[in-house]
Amino acid sequence: MIHEKVFYPIPSDESVVLTSYLHDRSPEYTYKKRPCMLVLPGGGYEVCSDREAEPIALAYMNRGFNAFVLRYSLKSKAAFPRPLIDALLSVKFIKDHAEEYNIDPQQIFAVGFSAGGHLCAALGTFWNDEELKEQCGFTADEGKVAGTVLAYPVITGGKHAHRGSIDNVIGDKMAKTYGVEKYSIENQVHAQSAPAFIWHTFEDNCVPVENSLLMASALRRNNVPFEMHIFTKGCHGLSLSNEQTSLNGEMFINREAEVWFDMSVKWLNVMMNENK
Repeated sequence: MIHEKVFYPIPSDESVVLTSYLHDRSPEYTYKKRPCMLVLPGGGYEVCSDREAEPIALAYMNRGFNAFVLRYSLKSKAAFPRPLIDALLSVKFIKDHAEEYNIDPQQIFAVGFSAGGHLCAALGTFWNDEELKEQCGFTADEGKVAGTVLAYPVITGGKHAHRGSIDNVIGDKMAKTYGVEKYSIENQVHAQSAPAFIWHTFEDNCVPVENSLLMASALRRNNVPFEMHIFTKGCHGLSLSNEQTSLNGEMFINREAEVWFDMSVKWLNVMMNENK
């Protein structure tokens, strides 16, 4: 495995970094170009959770993907569009180096958890925003991903918001009303938004399940394909929902929800077949 820090979206800030998890090339492998997964950990735009970073990259690697983890702008630097620009520039970096990294540039996906799910949904929706493209120096679809995996995502700034994440996104210098409307992703979905795989738990008392329901409804209204799974049991922050990402023994282990990962891989394979 090739594992290294490869890109700093903000050159002066080494806390914002894109790290690669790449398969070694070998003539014994049957893969030509590999699909790629960009991992966006959660943490309320306060931290990037380790439990939703490397373990996720390694899990997708085990299914044949090359992977990258983006530790994006946080805290005082979390106000949009900064984290989204980090993500857009990271997608462009991966596409620019697709040949070097043995990646199919048409098969680049993103997975995000909680606040990282908000960033992931924004990436899949704002990729063709003209103002953001100008800020990133894009001329076409350099920041476009083929699909998103949204794990118990923060979506809305409205009634069912996770206030910590949304307040960090809006920032002190932006009007609250503008921020809530602009970065409530369900209000911004359009026909060219990325297809999505969404999962959540009914019992989530941190980021209410309504966030995923609002996103699914917005995708349906715009005729954007999606698959959604709502599991009855399980707290917020399950990650892989097994021993690999548990804390203090049994915390964050949930066998009902653990199947989300296999389901996401099946969905991704369907998306990849359609993109050929």
